[in-house]
Amino acid sequence: MVKKFAALRAQMSPESQARTEAKARAMLAEMPLNELRQARGLSQKMLVEVLHVQQPAIAKIERRTDMYISTLRSHIEAMGGQLEGVARFSDGAVRISNFSDLDSA
Repeated sequence: MVKKFAALRAQMSPESQARTEAKARAMLAEMPLNELRQARGLSQKMLVEVLHVQQPAIAKIERRTDMYISTLRSHIEAMGGQLEGVARFSDGAVRISNFSDLDSA
């Protein structure tokens, strides 16, 4: 018998519900590009049409651990997002403004 998640969640203690919610938020706050694309309901084929590249190029970008910021930015924008650069230090965070210059280039 299949149970709905809402029914299972209702049986959890408030502490368990809070822990589960915190874990879910953490997972959604950090994910690889391919999972981000899937979470946004997009296929590689959809990005191919927006970025005007071949499908293997999308797969390659999603597997890479090192790429140009402009490549990452294009990929994020094709998903409908906006890329921002932030440097975090022990005494605070600073938004890097150089990436705004890419709009005028």
